Amino acid sequence: MNPNEYIQGLHHLTVSVGGAQEDIDFVTQVMGMRMIKQTVLFDGAASIYHLYYANADAEVGSVYTTFPFKKAGVYGKKGSGQIEVSGWSVHSDSLEFWKKHLDKHQVKNTGIVERFGQKMIHFEDPSGIGLGVFGDDSDTRNAWQTDQISKDNGIRGIYGTVLRCREIEMMDFYLREVLGFSKLGQDGDYHRYHIKNGGPSRVIELLHVPDLPQGSWTFGVGLPHHMAFATANDQQNAELKAYIEGFGFTDVTEIKDRNYFHSIYTRTPSGVLFEFATSDIGFAIDEPEDQLGHQLLLPPFFEDRRAEIVKPLEPITPPSYLQNGN
Repeated sequence: MNPNEYIQGLHHLTVSVGGAQEDIDFVTQVMGMRMIKQTVLFDGAASIYHLYYANADAEVGSVYTTFPFKKAGVYGKKGSGQIEVSGWSVHSDSLEFWKKHLDKHQVKNTGIVERFGQKMIHFEDPSGIGLGVFGDDSDTRNAWQTDQISKDNGIRGIYGTVLRCREIEMMDFYLREVLGFSKLGQDGDYHRYHIKNGGPSRVIELLHVPDLPQGSWTFGVGLPHHMAFATANDQQNAELKAYIEGFGFTDVTEIKDRNYFHSIYTRTPSGVLFEFATSDIGFAIDEPEDQLGHQLLLPPFFEDRRAEIVKPLEPITPPSYLQNGN
C-alpha cells in the first residue's frame, strides 16, 4: 500500500494549555477561531476539559483542540520531540494586520519572517504553546469572522507544523519511506516535507535541534500533545496500523473511539506523537451544525458519570455568540 494515498492531510492539532477560560479568550479573540465543541478528555481518570476550535465550517483540517491542565497542576518540560509551531493558514496580504493585531494584544511575536520563500509570523499563547500564521493565497477555506478579525484576514485552517528533532535521519526515513511524504528541501535548520502536493494542511517541517534535550511526552501546561492526519475510515486506519507495524514501529494503538472520529496513535522516531483520525463521523453528531459549541457534551459512554465528571471542572464563559444562541 501507499500511505500517501490514504492520508488526506492534517486533521487536527492538539495541545495542553493553562486555564480553560484563558484559552477560550485567547483562541476566540486573539486567534479569531470558532469554538465548536465543549467536551472532556477521554483518557485517564481526571476531569479535564477538551475544547475544540475551527474555521467557520468546522472542517477537518481546520481543527485545534486544547486540554486545559492548569487547575490540575500538571506541568512538563519543553524540549525536542515536540511540536515547535502549530501553523495556521492566512492570506499573505493579512500578515501586516496580524503583526498589528498581535502587538495590540501584547502577544510577543517574531514579526514577519520568511522561510522557503514564504512569509509567516510565529508567536505563543499565554501558556507558551508555539503558534504561527503562514501566508498562503491558495487557501480558499472559510475563515470565521469576529469583531476584531475580518473574514479576509481570518484563519482558514491548519497550514502545517514545525517539529523539534534532535536527529533528522530517522525522522526523514519515517516521513518519506514509511508515510510516503516528499521532501521539498532545506532552509537553514528547517527541513520541509509535503503530504501529497503540499499546500494548506499538507506541510511538515523538521527543525534540527541537535543539542536540545528531550522534552516531556506527557500532558501538561504549555506542552503540545499530538498532531493528527486525516484518513477516510476505520478500514484505512487498520491497514495503516499493519503497514506501520511492518516497518518495526510496533507501538501503534488499537482504534480508539473519539466520538467525532476514530483514531490510532503512534510515537515517531523524533518523539512527536502522530494520530490518524477518520473523517467519516464529524462534529454534528451530538448537536446541530449551527449550534456547535453551545454546551458541555459527553460521549455516550460517559453520560452515566456526568455529575462526577462535571463537578471538578472550572466554570467557563463561552464566546458571546454562543451565549446569545447565534
